[in-house]
Amino acid sequence: MAADATTTHSSEAAPSLRIFTGADSFGCNLKDALVSHLRSLPGVEIVDLGTDKYYTIAEQVGLRVSSDSSTSPETRGLLACGTGVGVSIFANKLPRVYASTCTSVADAVNTRSINNCNVLCVSGMSTSPEDALKILDAWLQTPFKSPCPASGDEPWPNEIESFLENSTAEMAQIPNPVSPSSNCAICCLRKGMEFQPVEIMPGAEMKIVRESPTSAVVKFKAGSLEPAHHHTFGHDVLVMKGRKKVWNLDKNESYELVEGDYLFTPAGDKHRVNYFEDTEFFIRWDGDWDIFLDESLETAADAIKVELEGSK
Repeated sequence: MAADATTTHSSEAAPSLRIFTGADSFGCNLKDALVSHLRSLPGVEIVDLGTDKYYTIAEQVGLRVSSDSSTSPETRGLLACGTGVGVSIFANKLPRVYASTCTSVADAVNTRSINNCNVLCVSGMSTSPEDALKILDAWLQTPFKSPCPASGDEPWPNEIESFLENSTAEMAQIPNPVSPSSNCAICCLRKGMEFQPVEIMPGAEMKIVRESPTSAVVKFKAGSLEPAHHHTFGHDVLVMKGRKKVWNLDKNESYELVEGDYLFTPAGDKHRVNYFEDTEFFIRWDGDWDIFLDESLETAADAIKVELEGSK
């Protein structure tokens, strides 16, 4: 589990750099060695968040770097896991976090120069403490847009330097697509669905969301009818809202369905449907979508009318 955060100032003077650190169990020894080195450097404040699962500790460090990125002193992060990759992926989920996995000094110099990397990620399984110290020092000492191996150790041309400056600023403007107050991704997709009328069924609209096997969301207006019909493939129906009645004419059975109800109709079974309310349901066919009418709309309306009168 993560230890309580411990804060260390490497000198009595106000720090010019604050570094949040953390690791998983595969990277904790390497992280501790690097933290010990950081404590010997002047002007550095170390906030060690301890050890936890790689995704948890990466989120904790990323959150702090993200929220403190515009404050003084400059804020950065240091993460270690088995490969250095997992913590990088999770830290980068946070806005204004530019985490890079570095396995060499050249990696560290390049990512500072090109990406303005503010979270260094290292591998506890493949990087020795001696090499990690060199990587850390290079990362600390390399300014953004400075000459690096990727530039041939020459200053960047003005147009490239301008691109580097703008690219990090633009990345910071990318909104977080899922925030705690937003709907889930599936609900957001549902809001953007464009339904198409089902010409063979008046009052019906459908949006196919997957092909063969086919999944779709279907809507019927209150009072609509589906004349008796059948499909080549069996299909599952889950009612999301509304109320309807289904007659399976081959089995001489009927089912009244409301929100949350499920029904499977086998391939070839002829069935008729009446909608009492505006109804929406999810439907899945085992194969391609198809439909074969077995009666007219007028015949279906007459049959339902007879049944309703007989039930009075």
